[in-house]
Amino acid sequence: MVPTVPVWLQTAALLMLSNVFMTFAWYAHLKDHAARPWFVAALLSWGVALFEYLVQVPANRIGYTALSLGQLKVMQEIIALAVFMPFAVLYMKEPLKLDYLWAALCLVGAAYFMFRS
Repeated sequence: MVPTVPVWLQTAALLMLSNVFMTFAWYAHLKDHAARPWFVAALLSWGVALFEYLVQVPANRIGYTALSLGQLKVMQEIIALAVFMPFAVLYMKEPLKLDYLWAALCLVGAAYFMFRS
């Protein structure tokens, strides 16, 4: 018997993958394609973003079967920050700031209000 994966976990896993593509599409060109014209960077980013959408749309469709629209949005924002922080520090070589912690704590508050009964 194959165990059923909860909807929220399926959604979170797909949104995590989606956000990896999204983060690279939105920000990696600042490092990797800074010398190219903006429209080249935009087209390359658009190509990466296609994969983001191919994962994000099913994630939201699955999630919406059990979660509200607000819950989906807050979940996505929490995941986006969780993906962005290591991307910024490890890939873009930005300094780790306490501001990331404060932003994360604000999102914990948002999650509390969106997911409480």
